[in-house]
Amino acid sequence: MDLSDVTKDMLNQTDYHLEQRFNELMRKNPSYSHLDAGNRELIWDLIKKYKDKLRHGLKPSAYTIREDMYHLYQDRVKLNLTRRDLDKIRDLLKSFSEE
Repeated sequence: MDLSDVTKDMLNQTDYHLEQRFNELMRKNPSYSHLDAGNRELIWDLIKKYKDKLRHGLKPSAYTIREDMYHLYQDRVKLNLTRRDLDKIRDLLKSFSEE
């Protein structure tokens, strides 16, 4: 299970079900076990932000994704994010524009 698996059929899921899948991913996938609560909350906030846009029929633009990634990249040291974490988050954000 990966981040894009959590958001698959996102528009047909309730917020509760989506959050349960996200929490299960964070517990079971060793790639995300090193993330602290703040980083998990950051990823969850991004998922909610893009979900709200998708529910209103707006796909995120490449500019929006680059802007969000730019801010994450700027604060990567403070947030304790590795390049691998940033790559996974970028893949997640790009998956929203493909749906």
